[in-house]
Amino acid sequence: MSIGIVACGAIATHVSSIAQKHALDVTIYPLPPLLHNSPKLIAHEVEETLKGVTPRHERILVAYADCGTYGALDAVLLRHEVKRLGGDHCYDIFAGKAQIDQIMSANPGTYFLTDFLVKSFHRSVIVELGLDIRPELRDDYFKNYSNLVWLAQNPTEELLQLARDAAKSIGLELEVRNVGEEGLERELLNLLNR
Repeated sequence: MSIGIVACGAIATHVSSIAQKHALDVTIYPLPPLLHNSPKLIAHEVEETLKGVTPRHERILVAYADCGTYGALDAVLLRHEVKRLGGDHCYDIFAGKAQIDQIMSANPGTYFLTDFLVKSFHRSVIVELGLDIRPELRDDYFKNYSNLVWLAQNPTEELLQLARDAAKSIGLELEVRNVGEEGLERELLNLLNR
């Protein structure tokens, strides 16, 4: 069976890794990860991609959580009769909703990073917020955050240093939680088996 997966670009490499691990014959269609900076665009971009790739496959899946679309993505998927990953965001998928809820209950001012965000922090956060040009705005943007949690999927010393640099650049303490890819793997396999 030919399976296409429309995936958030921030998790597409993880989806590919899981597909290879399980010898899944899938074609992945990654969308730009910077869509997360404008979540109102995600549903439209997913729909346009679905229109183009659906005829090529017997089955289509979407590797996104809700990701700040507030149900707009689900409305698109309902029209196309396509399923997505569970959860409100990729943090739920990687760490599990219970762990995210526990972290947020203990500290509602938590800023989360994934491996992708650690690698792309300067471009995805600093440049996108204009802090490379106006660094004095940092405290205005991040004043309501009190710590930064890296939900590490495949931690390395290089990524750890990048995470430390990211935390320092926005004035937050870094906490590392090694969550791996198991949550995404479980969600993806469940989606494939539905």
